[in-house]
Amino acid sequence: MKKGYIVLIVIAVLILSIFLWFKGSYNGMVQMSENVSEQWSNVENQYQRRLDLIPNLVNTVKGYASHEEKTLTDVVNARAKATQTQISFDNLNEATMKKLNQTQGELSSALSRLMAISESYPDLKANQNFLELQAQLEGTENRIAVERRKFNEVVKTYNADIRKFPRNIVAGMFGFTPKPYFEAASGAENAPKVEF
Repeated sequence: MKKGYIVLIVIAVLILSIFLWFKGSYNGMVQMSENVSEQWSNVENQYQRRLDLIPNLVNTVKGYASHEEKTLTDVVNARAKATQTQISFDNLNEATMKKLNQTQGELSSALSRLMAISESYPDLKANQNFLELQAQLEGTENRIAVERRKFNEVVKTYNADIRKFPRNIVAGMFGFTPKPYFEAASGAENAPKVEF
């Protein structure tokens, strides 16, 4: 009879240990998934900040460079396209990330052309409102880069954790899937050509 109790205790301890391991693994993955989701929100927040600055910047430039209509229209169109390309955390995958990178790249390119206009208009370059908007935009671009880097770090931790054995079994059972990274734009590996 004593052996029966020992066997029951051993079985109960094993079941409890397995339960606690599953619980710890699952809760750890939930926490990491929430960290990725939170960091994704931080990235979106900085993108939204940039989108919010653009109308003021366009209006400021419009007053000085009205015949640069194509550039201004390109910026407005790129902003509209970027505004429409909102990706929820649940739909975050390689294809949606590629689409987001493409629209944000088009917006960055249009903004670069808009900033280049200021070189042709000394009054615009000296306008305090333009200078403040330009500084805010540059700061926002830096914050976007920082948040994207942080996003990649938490995604790396999350992806590594859900792929490790035996946690990958729990991840598969509960639908935890890898999240994509932000990647550099194509051509970023080539240094710009500078000519004098």
